[in-house]
Amino acid sequence: MAEVSDINVTPFIDVILVLLIIFMVAAPLSTVDVAVDLPVSNAQPQARPDTPVFLTVKGDLTLALGNDTLPREALQAMLDQRTNNDRQQRVFLRADGAVAYRELMEVMNLLRSAGYLKIALVGLEDTGQGGAPASSGASRP
Repeated sequence: MAEVSDINVTPFIDVILVLLIIFMVAAPLSTVDVAVDLPVSNAQPQARPDTPVFLTVKGDLTLALGNDTLPREALQAMLDQRTNNDRQQRVFLRADGAVAYRELMEVMNLLRSAGYLKIALVGLEDTGQGGAPASSGASRP
């Protein structure tokens, strides 16, 4: 009887099948699953203002109200002028992607100290269709 020089793969397949079964059992146990019963919101979406107030933090950390650049010291006066002293009006805050979180929070603190507490952060919507994301009502600064 001649020797067979082919490799015996039966033990290899047995080991792979055992590992497959182990991973099939262990995988569902390794996921973190927290059951949360989220409430349903029945709030009506708020109407968009006719002339929204956009405050932009540019990449070089300068501020712009609408299209007009302004110093940080003049922020309250310019906002009061633009909103006719209506501090309940929503301010739409947008920032360049390169602006640090700390700088954005400083601008939000400036708005708070000026009396403007209704702040909406503006970003780009991801529609999930690939390509460039659609704008959410504001052009990118």
